[in-house]
Amino acid sequence: MSILFSPFTIKEIEFKNRITVSPMCMYSSKDGFSNNWHMVHLGSRAVGGAGLIFTEAVAVSPEGRITPHDLGIWKDEHINGLKEIVEFVESQGAVIGTQLAHAGRKASTTPPWEGGALLDNKSGGWDTLAPSPVPFINNNPLPKELDETGIKKVITDFKSAAKRAVKAGFKVVEIHAAHGYLLHQFLSPISNHRNDNYGGDFENRIRLLLEVLEAVKEEWPADLPIFVRISATDWVEGGWNEEESVKLAKILKEKGVDLIDCSSGGMVPHAKIPVEKGYQVQFSEKIKTEADIATGAVGLITNAEEAEKILTHDQADLIFMAREFLREPYFPLKAARTLGTDVPWPPQYDRAKPRG
Repeated sequence: MSILFSPFTIKEIEFKNRITVSPMCMYSSKDGFSNNWHMVHLGSRAVGGAGLIFTEAVAVSPEGRITPHDLGIWKDEHINGLKEIVEFVESQGAVIGTQLAHAGRKASTTPPWEGGALLDNKSGGWDTLAPSPVPFINNNPLPKELDETGIKKVITDFKSAAKRAVKAGFKVVEIHAAHGYLLHQFLSPISNHRNDNYGGDFENRIRLLLEVLEAVKEEWPADLPIFVRISATDWVEGGWNEEESVKLAKILKEKGVDLIDCSSGGMVPHAKIPVEKGYQVQFSEKIKTEADIATGAVGLITNAEEAEKILTHDQADLIFMAREFLREPYFPLKAARTLGTDVPWPPQYDRAKPRG
């Protein structure tokens, strides 16, 4: 059997293979509620054979949404719809997780297909929040600097969201601290200009993430996995970097995190990112080796051979795939055949399974 289709266990949860559907925003909710789109989108990837499936980033508060159409988990009424999705995904033999997120200064925008422009309050937008009054784009209005009360609310919001995630039945939770969103904004010196306990040196800049982690752990069962997604580098001088990512990963491991989901970028729009096949695998390998923690590799991984090679070379433990799953919801079923591995198909589809 290929490594890609070998099981992987974290705590009490076994993933039937190493293929993970990465969180991908759908911008298709109303007031944060899941709907038929989310059921079909996530359910079809479960039918397609993925071992672990993440929802898109779910906003822990209304002001934490990227757009007014983000999926949410900020109120109890969101639980039942999410629970229905969880139950179907699990019925197909997949594990389902959710990613808890707050957009910070990158909030209050239109969906990408509408241009991704900042929404003002008159157009259905809201005031954005950040560690410092530094906008993502120079001509944008300044975000509001979070004060002590605001920071405490963010922590409480993540904690409450984790409690709801448990009630919905999710088996993995991922804290989103990447891509220029709020927790990443606190990590990076580019966006964090504070001079209090949440800014300045490395220990202060990671403080909010660690406090959010502790709050989530208070609600999250000890036998279920916790992941953290980070941007391993900002790709700009003076920003968050690889060495800080390794240092952070060591601390997160000590605090009970089970896997680092290794992405990059998103902090500034002008970053020059050398996008190519597997361009972020270097980060999952470095963090896995130097911090001695399980990692997930993500970024332009598009075929079975690439994924197998990453695992064979011990560069990651899980393969996170995003756009390829948008192109091919049944990627795992085809990948198994490519790698000469026989995997069961859903009985409803078995008559179409290639033989021999």
